[in-house]
Amino acid sequence: MSDLTPETTYIEYGTRPFLAVLFSLFLAGFAIFSSLYCVQPMMPIFAQFFNVSPTHSSFPLSFSTIALAIGLLFTGLISDRFGRKPVMVAALFLAASLSVISSIFTVWQVFLFNRILIGLSVSGVAAVAMTYIGEEVAKKDIGFAMGLYISGTAIGGMGGRLIAGVLIDYISWQSAMMIIGIINLCVATAFYLLLPPSKHFQSYPIRFKRFYESFIKNLTDKKLRLLFLQGFILMGSFVSVFNYMSYHLLEAPYQLSQTWIGLISIAYLAGIYSSPRAASWGRRFGRNIVLPAMLLMMLIGLLVMLLPSLWMLLAGLIIFTFAFFAAHSTASSWVSVQSLQYRAVGSSLYLFCYYLGSSVLGSSSGLVWERFGWMGLTVFISLVLGLGLLLALKLKP
Repeated sequence: MSDLTPETTYIEYGTRPFLAVLFSLFLAGFAIFSSLYCVQPMMPIFAQFFNVSPTHSSFPLSFSTIALAIGLLFTGLISDRFGRKPVMVAALFLAASLSVISSIFTVWQVFLFNRILIGLSVSGVAAVAMTYIGEEVAKKDIGFAMGLYISGTAIGGMGGRLIAGVLIDYISWQSAMMIIGIINLCVATAFYLLLPPSKHFQSYPIRFKRFYESFIKNLTDKKLRLLFLQGFILMGSFVSVFNYMSYHLLEAPYQLSQTWIGLISIAYLAGIYSSPRAASWGRRFGRNIVLPAMLLMMLIGLLVMLLPSLWMLLAGLIIFTFAFFAAHSTASSWVSVQSLQYRAVGSSLYLFCYYLGSSVLGSSSGLVWERFGWMGLTVFISLVLGLGLLLALKLKP
């Protein structure tokens, strides 16, 4: 395994810097998404502790993701001025510190405000990491690197859910939040030490005219608009299922404990496999084939979850999760290539729509759950995914 030669300025597969990038961004993905999604299995606990409805119990996640979505519109601009690595390092330390601080709040409104701050800080990694990959990794390896970064986000989401879901059967939710925050402070330190500095970053002064022009450039591209909509639909559907799965599994005939509900998040392992594989499928079959195929697979997994068996529910959840991460990996890498001239803003807009979907559909689907139960939620998400499939079929190579 060799280091980069002076002639090779882009980081390529098989080099030590490539491994350092992948491991660092893998850790970053774990940190930000465990901070974000650790509250998901706690929703029934929040409903009891704060005396709120199931829909309101989704607010700690929804408020974080809407703040994340808004922050994404500006973190790319900030990183254009101050650099990719410094912004990501600051964001990781801030998110981890806020997770520790949030463990001492027992007032609902104060807790929600802290979750908004966590969402804003997480935005400093979410879009900038994709931009860093697009700038520093060789073009032929971008899809693979992006897929492995998304695998890190999958493990982060799984880790946050799993750690919190298991711990809250034995300790308070506050203690669980404290442990996750301390783990992520260690991750932030490792990220700072391991990630290679940017070699292709060019600093730009913060000029809102350039900011506006780059947004217009991305939004006038029809293909990018369709990909942005895909982000909204994909994440909104995924979060809706996992938000209310906890309530579903507490009910008859399952009546599972919080520990077993937390363990359901092992379905994320399917996404850890499918995210990097999606890059090779895209090269072999074309992204315009892979994306609709994965949306169709998400629909199939959703329908399998209707069968009245815990094992079939888990099988359906694994299919659904496998397809979601492959679809997200495909769409996000497509945006990175398509918005070549304004890549940072393109990534920010995609992720803005992605997390906006998490907030809007993730909370509004709670109203469907409260009124119509799991069957109603399945019908609602199926309609959303059906729309996504129709839009995906309009995308051309």
